[in-house]
Amino acid sequence: MSLIKPWPRLRRGLEHDYRVLKVRQDVVADPRTGHEHPRVLIDCPDWVNVIAVTKDEQVVLIRQYRFGTEETTLEIPGGMVEPGEDPGAAAARELEEETGYVPGRVVRLGQVHPNPAIQNNLCHSYLALDCVKQHEGKQDEGEDIAVELHPRSAVTQLLQSGAISHSLVVVAFFLERLHAEAPGSR
Repeated sequence: MSLIKPWPRLRRGLEHDYRVLKVRQDVVADPRTGHEHPRVLIDCPDWVNVIAVTKDEQVVLIRQYRFGTEETTLEIPGGMVEPGEDPGAAAARELEEETGYVPGRVVRLGQVHPNPAIQNNLCHSYLALDCVKQHEGKQDEGEDIAVELHPRSAVTQLLQSGAISHSLVVVAFFLERLHAEAPGSR
């Protein structure tokens, strides 16, 4: 088994702050050859995704326009974890802000690195159970979200058909499946 060594940073590049993320290009050294290589890094806060389920087994989904794909996507609620905020609390907060639904309880499903090649953050996934609609939501300025309810039993078909295609949303549903299959779950 070969041991992979860290690539030392030789120079830190100029940082560009775009509020939701910071981008810079550092210069690193190949530990095997010493050759220099530029590497783009995106510094992001941690994110949360929330699979919200109502008492009558409806999944709370959202539609919103995504600028990267220039399309409207079907997703689960989610957003950024504020500095010092517990990810579980952020999950409940984002769910309520985006949809007006409040969870009866929140269960941690796991976390993933969205793209460790260029990003340094985590995406935490949660399952929010016994969700109840309390209000119409309090979307952030610059958000335009439509809330939809879908039967929980329809999620597999939504994933397989590509109706849900956001990779981190797909991961959240995979983590939920693993959680449900774990001994002693629920």
